[in-house]
Parts: sequence; C-alpha cells; structure tokens
Amino acid sequence: MARIVHLVALAIAVAVPAAAPAQGRAQRDTQLVNQRWEKERALESIAVIDRKVMVPMRDGLRMATDIYRPKSAAGPVPVVFVRTPYNFNYWDVRNGAPRDMSAELDAVKRGYAYVEMNERGHFFSEGNYDILGPPTTDGYDAIQWMSTQPWANGKVGLIGCSSTAEWQMAVAAQAPPGLSAIIPQGFGAGVGRVAPYYEQGNWYRGGAVQMLFIAWLAGEQNQVRPMFPPGSSQQDLIRASKSFDLAQQAPPVDWSEALRHLPEMDIIKAVDGPPGIFADSMPGIATGGAMIKRTPNDPAWYRGGLFHDDMRINVPGLWFMSWYDVSVGPNLATYNHVRKTARPEIANQQYAVIAPTLHCSYKRATENTVVGERSVGDARLDYDALTWGWFDMFLKGDNNHLLDTLPKVRYYTMGLNKWQTSDTWPPRGAQTVTYYLSSGGKANTLDGDGGLTTSAPAADKPDGFSYDPMNPVPSYGGNVCCTGNAVQGGAFDQRKMEARPDILVYSSEPLKEGTEVSGPIEVTLYVSSDRKDTDFTVKLLDVYPDGRAYNLDETIQRVRYRDGYDKQVWMEPGKTYKVTLGPLTTSNYFDAGHRIRIEVSSSNFPRFDRNLNTGGKNYDETQGLVAHNAVHHSKLYPSTVKVTIVRRPTAADR
Repeated sequence: MARIVHLVALAIAVAVPAAAPAQGRAQRDTQLVNQRWEKERALESIAVIDRKVMVPMRDGLRMATDIYRPKSAAGPVPVVFVRTPYNFNYWDVRNGAPRDMSAELDAVKRGYAYVEMNERGHFFSEGNYDILGPPTTDGYDAIQWMSTQPWANGKVGLIGCSSTAEWQMAVAAQAPPGLSAIIPQGFGAGVGRVAPYYEQGNWYRGGAVQMLFIAWLAGEQNQVRPMFPPGSSQQDLIRASKSFDLAQQAPPVDWSEALRHLPEMDIIKAVDGPPGIFADSMPGIATGGAMIKRTPNDPAWYRGGLFHDDMRINVPGLWFMSWYDVSVGPNLATYNHVRKTARPEIANQQYAVIAPTLHCSYKRATENTVVGERSVGDARLDYDALTWGWFDMFLKGDNNHLLDTLPKVRYYTMGLNKWQTSDTWPPRGAQTVTYYLSSGGKANTLDGDGGLTTSAPAADKPDGFSYDPMNPVPSYGGNVCCTGNAVQGGAFDQRKMEARPDILVYSSEPLKEGTEVSGPIEVTLYVSSDRKDTDFTVKLLDVYPDGRAYNLDETIQRVRYRDGYDKQVWMEPGKTYKVTLGPLTTSNYFDAGHRIRIEVSSSNFPRFDRNLNTGGKNYDETQGLVAHNAVHHSKLYPSTVKVTIVRRPTAADR
C-alpha cells in the first residue's frame, strides 16, 4: 500500500514544471499545498473523518486507526476493514502531498465506513512487531470493537492483498462477533500447514527457505523505532502525523547481491538492517522470533497467526489468486479446505478468482496483458463490481442476485487466453495423464536427449549433474513476490538457462492436438547423490514451435524432508530414493505443436535458498560442498510427471 502511495505522490511532484530551481520549488510547494487541501475538502464534503483513533487491544496496547464514514448515512453503516503493516498516514510527509484516497472515497460514496488500522509495532501503533504473531487477538479485538460502535450496523467485511490479506484466515477461524464476509487476495503468507503443502506462511517450500521474506523483513521488522509517549492524545497524534509519518528510509540495497551472503542468518545484519524476528530471539512476542532457525514443523509456527488445516472458517469468502503469485497452490488448497470443512451453507458461499498476473496485480491487466515476456491476452475483469456486489450482499443485506451468476471458480487459462468457469478446482471431469522421464543418460541442457514419454523406459540410464551451491542456477522469472530487485516475476523464455549443464531438460513430443492443463502437476523423482542431503528443483514449461520455453510454475524439495517435515532422514551414497515434490499448479493451454517440458536441477536461487549439501543446519554455514546428483528413470525407478488434463467437448462430441 505505502509503496503505491509514494509512487502516486512522486508522479504528482514530477509533473510540476520547474523553471529556475528556487522558483520551481516554490511553485511546486504551492501546488502541492493546494492539492493537499483540495483533496481534504473533497473528503470532508462526504465523510466524517476520524484519524489517529487509538483502538485498545486486550493487553492495553493501542493500534492507530483512521475512520471514514458517510455523512449522508441515515443510521448505522457496515464497515470495510483494512489492517496493514504499511504506511497509511494521510499527511504523507516524505512526498509533500496527501496519499491517494480512492479506496476510502469509493467506500464512503457507496455507504460504508472505511476503517484502516496499522498492525502492532508499525508507525503510530504501539507494541513490537511479530509477523502474523498476534493477529488472532489484535484482529479479533479490532473487529469486535468496530462492530459495536454506535455508527456501525454490526457487520464487518475484510479486504486486502498480501499483508492486508494474510491475517484474515486465522482471525476468521476465531469467529469474532460482527465478521460477516472476507475478500482475501494474494494471501499465501497466511497459509501455514494445509495439506499437501507445508509452507508455514511462504517461509518454506519442500523444506527449503523461500528467500522473499528476508528482503521484505529487512524493511518491516524494526523493534527500535520512533514512538510517542504512551497515552498520547488523539489531538497530539494528529498534530504529530502532519510532521512525522515515521516511514523508514533505509539506504537502497542490491538484493541480487545481498541474498548471496553467508551465513544466511546474517543477511539482514550484513546490509545493516535492524535486528528482529528474522534471526533474533524475541522473548516478548508470541512466536519468539528467530524464524530462520525454525524447522518446518517447529512449534513456533503454531503459536502465531498462521491458518492451519485443523482450523475452520465459517464466513462467506471471495478468494483472489493469481498464477504467477508466490503460492497459488497453497492458496487453492486453502480454498478447497474451507469449502470442505465449513458448515454446508457457508461452504456454498466460497468463491474463487484466479488471474494470470503477478502478486496483487489483478487490476493491472489490460487488453494485452504481458506477464514477464509472455502475452496472455485480454485478462481484464470487473473486480470492483465483484467486490462491492459481495459486500452489498453480505454487509448490507441487498438482494442483488450476485450469486445467481457467480461461478464457484473463475479461472484464466493462459495460451487459450480467456476466462473459464467451474464449480470445483480442479475442474470437474479433469483427468490425470502420466508422463515418464526418459533419456539415454544425457538429458543435460536443451541440446540433451531428455524426453517425456507415455511409458517408462526399460533400462535405467540416469542423468547426472554437479550442483555447486557457490554457482547456483539463477532464478529467471517465476512465481515470485517481494525479493526486491533480485528476481523479476512472470514468464520468460528459459532457453538461455537451459544451456547450463546442471539443468536436465525433459520434453514431450509436439502435441498432436491442443491440450488444457488445469489443476495440479505432481512430480515424482527417483534420485541419488554423493551427499547426505541436497535439493531437487522442478520447473514446468510451455514450449512453442519456434523453441520459446515459458515457465509456468516451479517447486523444490529438500531431500532430508522427503519422508515428512517432522523428521530429517539422510541419504547414503549409492542408494536411490523416491522423492515426491509438492504439487505445481496452473491453467495453461498447450496448443497443437507445443511441447510440455520440465526442467530438473538442484537450485533456483534466490527464489529458494541454497542447500549447502553438508547435512548441517544450512542457515549458519558459510561453506558449501559440491553434490553429484542424478535422476533415475526406468520401470524400476519410474520418475513421472502427472498432469491434470481438462478435455473440452468438441463439435464431434455434440
């Protein structure tokens, strides 16, 4: 949120012409002051504005809250609630102009109170920050407080993307009084253990650390920060907020280099970032901190605000996801879990939208939506109509017939480049087709002999490669978020990556007819290594007739966790092990003449952290070992890729 606000303000500032430097600055300052008060007057004309309301939590600490409610309301109104770690100070001191208020204005014009609150330990909110640590109490208390205000009708709806969405599920599972509807968007970092995924809030995939949070936490985990005296009055805080918006202004960091630092636990320290929950023990917070030191099943993951599959949500939900987000698979698993476990009438009120975009980029779709390098066509959708239709129905009680035409799952199929609908995910009637990895033992690089066939090869001719953690395979595109400048997300032609000998390439023959793959892709590998632990990575691609190879999804498995995340089991040299990776997922139409391809390697860095191949803790090590790894494929070792195929009726079928 704050980043977008700053960009808007910057655009305004840049648009002001500058004559002589001093004169130009004076003119610009005058224009900015005028713009500030014009916007404030527009707000004041329609809204009752109550900023820096300090809402008390059960432990006595107060969370900073801005409230906008319609002047025209004849009585109590429903509440749209946004809870965020980001800066929403109206007086955006750093940029000299008020931030964009379109969400607040839109809500007020539609008859809602719009309430935004900073998470604990951020900006004007009191306390210390713990990512998803206390939201089951703070979120619950906030919803209960606002639903009982005299200006509220008792119904609260939640909306937000990424950090404004991730806390919603665990709080919804607590059933706070007044919570009536949720719209989580790009919410993967709130998903803990939801079978078959064990990500603990995007921290892990397959037991390997997803490095996105390292770059993100460097700017968010401040435990030492400017704070105002306890009990400061609302008037004093409003006055202060016109001069101090408390936004951190750290020196820029080249994360493409910073994330290479070893030991991993010192990455934030190495860029002079603040101490906090990433690597430091924090006794005063719910989860205790030291996230990088936790194993995938550490009890600390279950003390915070993550949503796990032993929880139940009984609130109507409109769930937004995207194919190139960091965790669309776990997000879909959560959606299916809620539908399966909620009360029947609430299970029937769960709807999903899956867009072909990057993290939180739904509204950036155009007539020609390009994600990375690949055009996926006109992916626009009227998200505002969905959002306000949803809230009108569940918060106002309007009989707007939205659900009469709303499909349970609306998903965009890339390649086909169109929105499709289904009443289930994967789509009803989808079938699994199995491909077997095969080669003559030389699947290395794009020019190798790796193939995907419909039957397992008789003899095992393993494909070997050397994995050097000091020279890992670079992440190139992908389903990513929040790694600063280290990784650009989306679909990119992978051929230049496939020139590396530590990437094994397996491709099908050109498809004779178009094939829609919509649903999970399950990969099982039979592998060996001369190290006690290593990683295996898999990437799914759509290969065009001209050779372009666009990545669709990617995954990884740390082999020590192949038998479960509650234990570590080492490999022995000379032995072959079965490793089933966490499912990939997509919706992509492979046109006739295209090929289905997977890449297999042992690194995808810095999308995932490097396994140093020692069998040690990894996070506290500075030296790695080269691993000589191999993928086996035969009737005895049937390495497979199982894709979910949706066969649409043809004219001949009708």
